[in-house]
Amino acid sequence: MQWGAMRQLNAAVRAASAPGAPSVPTRLAAVPRMVRAAVSGEYDGCTPLHLAALVGAAAYIVSPVDLLPEAVLSVVGLADDAVVLAWFASALVRDTDDFLAWEKSRERTVRSERVR
Repeated sequence: MQWGAMRQLNAAVRAASAPGAPSVPTRLAAVPRMVRAAVSGEYDGCTPLHLAALVGAAAYIVSPVDLLPEAVLSVVGLADDAVVLAWFASALVRDTDDFLAWEKSRERTVRSERVR
């Protein structure tokens, strides 16, 4: 399971750093806009439950409290952290890619008023 998580994390890093892909600062700047648009209902590519899962994963990654503590379980204790980190990174890359594409498509859309 840990190797699968590491492959998933590697794939997320490669996707985020691919030529022509949005930069990390661009992605990070897009996160608050994505959250606002999703919470307001304007953007339907990210549900409130998914946003909650992202927040929970971020909190788990930075938290000193572990479901499987490394001090007791050694390498096995790292597995839960690796799985959560891999999911978080891949979800964030995928979500920011989708959101930035959504924003770009909105820029190309001509807004007009309804004629009566």
